[in-house]
Amino acid sequence: MAFTVKINGQTKSVDVDGDTPLLWVLRDVLGLTGTKFGCGMALCGACTVHIDGVATRSCVTPIEAVGSSDVTTIEGIGGTPVGARIQQAWLDAQVPQCGYCQSGQIMSAAALLAGNPHPTDADVDEAMSGNICRCGTYGRIRKAIRQIS
Repeated sequence: MAFTVKINGQTKSVDVDGDTPLLWVLRDVLGLTGTKFGCGMALCGACTVHIDGVATRSCVTPIEAVGSSDVTTIEGIGGTPVGARIQQAWLDAQVPQCGYCQSGQIMSAAALLAGNPHPTDADVDEAMSGNICRCGTYGRIRKAIRQIS
């Protein structure tokens, strides 16, 4: 089935089944491999993208549910004011260790800061609680978020 989706400001046409997860459309069909597969059950946050500015797990979001929404991936988040600031803060705080989860972490942090430019520690904890980092860089993640808030 043909779907037209808006990804990082560009309109793309894809021919996939409607129940195909957005994650696989991004990675396998469109070649946007910055969004990672982690668990496939929306538990780890590695696959986080923005749909109309809301942090969303792409591994459980079927392409047919995207409709005319704007999808932003890690490849496009640096083009937003908050995204560019959070990416720089990530570098300044030397957040990544292995880096596998970091695209999802950045996407969740950018969504938080876009809606709440001055989050409390409790706000940060709540927004980031669904993102797992096997390396345990949570302290550096919080530092980066707090650095720009």
